Amino acid sequence: MKYERETLVQRLLKARGNGMVKIITGVRRCGKSYLLGRLFADALRAEGVRDEQIISLALDDRRNRALRQPDALLDELEQRLQAVPGPRYVLLDEVQMVSEFPDVLNSLLHREGVEVYVTGSNSRFLSRDVATSFRGRGDEIHIFPLSYAEMMQHSSLSKEEGLQHYLTYGGLPTVLNTEDAESKMRYLEGIFADTYLRDIRERYRLQAEGDLDELVDVVASGIGGMTNPSKLEKTFRSVKRSAISAATITRYLEILEDAFLIEKAKRYDLRGRRYISTPAKYFFVDPGLRNARLHFRQTEPTHLLENVIYNELRNRGLRVDVGEVPVQQTTAEGRRERARLEVDFVCNLGSRRCYIQSAYHLPTAEKWQQELRSLLHIGDHFGKLIITADPIPPHYGEQGVMVMNVYDFLLHRVELPM
Repeated sequence: MKYERETLVQRLLKARGNGMVKIITGVRRCGKSYLLGRLFADALRAEGVRDEQIISLALDDRRNRALRQPDALLDELEQRLQAVPGPRYVLLDEVQMVSEFPDVLNSLLHREGVEVYVTGSNSRFLSRDVATSFRGRGDEIHIFPLSYAEMMQHSSLSKEEGLQHYLTYGGLPTVLNTEDAESKMRYLEGIFADTYLRDIRERYRLQAEGDLDELVDVVASGIGGMTNPSKLEKTFRSVKRSAISAATITRYLEILEDAFLIEKAKRYDLRGRRYISTPAKYFFVDPGLRNARLHFRQTEPTHLLENVIYNELRNRGLRVDVGEVPVQQTTAEGRRERARLEVDFVCNLGSRRCYIQSAYHLPTAEKWQQELRSLLHIGDHFGKLIITADPIPPHYGEQGVMVMNVYDFLLHRVELPM
């Protein structure tokens, strides 16, 4: 099944001529190679670019093993570039497998009429090098697994059935092209253990395999909840009987982020207008991968929906934090006390902002007021939105707060109030 990913293809086409290396990053198996080597290359051909003008190499292919040496790769590319006049496109898949690859790519930038596009699966070898080795000459384009909207373009499921499928199995292309549930689960469990975690252990030479596995499971079990390394350390000591330190947990969390498996949403004080160092929330890049770690035993839709909304917001290019609003409230005994209300998502795009609450169901007036309370205490003019799985048509309700069902949101039927 061919997923068009037209928005991403257009981003790659528009990046031509910017004088930078175009770097496509994302978790392994999310479709980077297909996007670059198939969809983007086809788009170039549709514009009249000849096959010989497209120089494509898959560096994870064992037949190209010799080209993982920087000088060998540069010599190969130089020969092929010299043989072709006019605009040329160098497409390198899994470039992090080449040692000293920033030097190779910087050398290619000196060639007139050459556009360089690469993919990579680990940010420690890419994003951080963009900021240092490329000195402003790297343009990172981060991609996610297929979205709910992309899945539904080729699905015969109803929107409700499709959402349950997506919350359970996620959007990795191979999973969506697999028919039966057992095969989907087996693939997700296998790829997490045999590809992602093995890749991490080998790359970082980790010895204590059990601690990393346990941490992934704890984080997976706690999506949608605030946590920090100190809290996780206490969990390991009391529940897991492990002496893993907060410093080691911090390092492991950073490694999981570098592998694009999880993302950290920082806590932001909306009154003080400052970030709060801890705690934070961690979301999985794909709900199916999260569920696979727990063997599909904890598929609670409330937290999974929050994870999917977070991924969709990030996929749209928004920066996303978790908001906190300090308020004064009266206890049942009549005492005044200070409390902190949570805003699920603080979304920023340039100077534009909106606040979002995720509520799987809104069955009672009390639940409505609970979700509204945080938003109404923010006290600024930016847009405010509640997203629910209930079949509610989009509308503006109390004090200008917009309410939208998750299907309209995920299918891009209604603009965010930004």
